[in-house]
Amino acid sequence: MKNKIMLILSLIIVFTVIFILFSSFYILDQTQQAAVLRFGEIKKIETEPGLHFKTPFIDNVDKFEKRIMIYDINPERLITADKKTIVVDTYALWKISNPKVFIESMRTVSTALTRIDDIIYSHVRDVIAKYNFEEILSKQRFNLLDEIKNRSENSLKEFGINIVDVRVKRTDLPQENTKAVYNRMNAERFSIAAQIRAEGKRESEKIKAEADKQVKIILSDARKESEIIRGTADASSIKIYSDAYSLDESFFELDKLTDIYKNSFKDSIITIPEDSPLLKYFHEVD
Repeated sequence: MKNKIMLILSLIIVFTVIFILFSSFYILDQTQQAAVLRFGEIKKIETEPGLHFKTPFIDNVDKFEKRIMIYDINPERLITADKKTIVVDTYALWKISNPKVFIESMRTVSTALTRIDDIIYSHVRDVIAKYNFEEILSKQRFNLLDEIKNRSENSLKEFGINIVDVRVKRTDLPQENTKAVYNRMNAERFSIAAQIRAEGKRESEKIKAEADKQVKIILSDARKESEIIRGTADASSIKIYSDAYSLDESFFELDKLTDIYKNSFKDSIITIPEDSPLLKYFHEVD
């Protein structure tokens, strides 16, 4: 009986020692960081992975994510600078940069998410109110997001939270405004297109008028040049004929009569007297 009691006591002691040993250590992996709390007071912050010691039964260990986390903020209806209501859906990338400050101020991640939601929403609302709707959809969107991120980062720094980035998933118009805005945008686009067409037509007419002017100038110059050439050619021809005829008057007379024959007898019938000079050379042939 005594041996049995000793065995039970030994087992109790062994299990107690094992339990105390297990209670004295905790493990952190690569993605975790932890705060060791004693009666609510922070005794130690651990950020390195591995096996760590704590005082059993007295210390509590709160583990937190060390990696960047994403917080999806609910879509909100906001007013732009040109008084348009839009629905903005944003999300934030954040991480715990100072575990000690984070635990002292936030205590839990759920509390931190509530504060992140409030602060980012207020900055999104204020920044969106500075831009027109078309600016929000343009490249200025990136400047807008940077401003929201910087403001949020500065506001949450005191809580041990680092805002890595803030992004907008989508920016929509409320359903009741969508059709009206699209109609107005279509009207503006049609107006711009009409203006561009009118400017194109004016430019076309200007180019056409200039081309017509150049054509007239070119034709006038060409006509003038051709008349000069023709006059020069006629003068040369007359001189050549004159020189040639002065050498042989009978040849000149024969040539002229030959032209008369060709022009008079072609497709026509004429009656001429027998003693006509036109028949002179026919008689000579006979």
